[in-house]
Amino acid sequence: MTDLSKIMQQAQEMQAKMQEAQQKIEDIEAEGAAGAGMVKVRLKGKGEMVGLTIDPSLMEDEAEIVEDLVKAAYADARKRLDEEVEKAMKDATSGFSGMMPGFKMPF
Repeated sequence: MTDLSKIMQQAQEMQAKMQEAQQKIEDIEAEGAAGAGMVKVRLKGKGEMVGLTIDPSLMEDEAEIVEDLVKAAYADARKRLDEEVEKAMKDATSGFSGMMPGFKMPF
């Protein structure tokens, strides 16, 4: 039964680390930019947009250009955010993939 209790202890440790990682993910922020930095979007951990900056000179141009740049900046921020979240999850779960034979983390 020692193996089972060891597995249970490791599962509890993994659960605690996952909860810690979720907290960290909520605090992660990433900024994306488009149009040589004229449009910037800032996202928090789960994709919530918390900031949008548009250079005033763009307001003189057509709205369609600004819309395209906002979309591009959001996509850039989302990519960076996803990379940071993946890194945080890997850090949180390192050492647990060998816990059970055949078990692999989903990322």
